[in-house]
Amino acid sequence: MPSERTLVRDVMSTSLVTTSPDATLVEAATRMRSEEVGALLVPSTELAILTSTDILDAIARDCDPAETTVGEVMTESVETVTPELRLTEAAAMMENFGISHLPVVDDDLVGMVSSTDITAQLS
Repeated sequence: MPSERTLVRDVMSTSLVTTSPDATLVEAATRMRSEEVGALLVPSTELAILTSTDILDAIARDCDPAETTVGEVMTESVETVTPELRLTEAAAMMENFGISHLPVVDDDLVGMVSSTDITAQLS
């Protein structure tokens, strides 16, 4: 179990995988699979994120993944954390908001922490 001193920066991924809001869901899903990630950051005017859950929800609503763009289903107004936040607080935020990815911002986007990162730390 992580100690109270384990920080987000200790477990976050620093390779940032992004996509364009104009990409189709098929293109985004292909990128997720090739990069082995469950979410893509969508840098636009404001930071947005596309998760595998967003893609599944769109398909369940009968959206055509070859025609639907990332911009149509991405999550905007994304919750973020700082690298210095305690990992236990990031985990609580994820549980509270029902999310599994948090972009890490320190003046600029510096990483991503996921529930998978936290689970790996707990092991």
